[in-house]
Amino acid sequence: MTFVQALTSAARPVIMEVKRRDADGTDLMGARTVAEVVAGYEEAGAPCVSVVTGRWFGGSEELLSEVAACTGLPLLRKDFLTSRRQLERSRELGASAVLLTVKVLPADVLARLVDHALDLGLTPFVEVADAAEVAAVPRPSACVIAVNNKDIATRERLPGNLDRSAALLPAVLNTAPRCTVSASGITDPTDAARLLDAGFNGLLIGTGLLRATHPTQWCTALDTARARSR
Repeated sequence: MTFVQALTSAARPVIMEVKRRDADGTDLMGARTVAEVVAGYEEAGAPCVSVVTGRWFGGSEELLSEVAACTGLPLLRKDFLTSRRQLERSRELGASAVLLTVKVLPADVLARLVDHALDLGLTPFVEVADAAEVAAVPRPSACVIAVNNKDIATRERLPGNLDRSAALLPAVLNTAPRCTVSASGITDPTDAARLLDAGFNGLLIGTGLLRATHPTQWCTALDTARARSR
């Protein structure tokens, strides 16, 4: 099953993230091993797993390889990827999707990387933060478009602005993307339910789940919040 198929067919369309540290450098793993975190996500019904390989968050290529050895779920490599070789390496390490950030990539480079990802069988997971970036996404019908609720200019150290997702969703949908995701800064299951009800196909959640008592409990609260809104 592809990354998008797994996400859009899931009862809980939450991409659950593995990362070692938060934006302030605080450890998120505690005494847990990577295998234990991934097993908890599988128990919670994760359709896909995001793996932060950027050193900013304590990641590495080895982390992606370790997660791939623990699970058969589709994996997103989350990093500032800027070259064809990085995409090829991501596939070699077990990724099914790759993060491409509009803010850091010139338009011609972004277009080439989207094309190369698709040629490799990888899903381009294209991150945007404003309307101009939404309009700059190449081949949107082949891409996941993810609204980042945090700002990379501040190294994502400030709280997430979930209103950004709500405000940008109409523009994102207007491009007819393959899939829409609200990413980062989502900690409250009620807020998560609201974003899904607004029309997002999925969510990407890392710190909120890693700090929860158990991902299954967090997801059960999400289910309850969604049921109340219907």
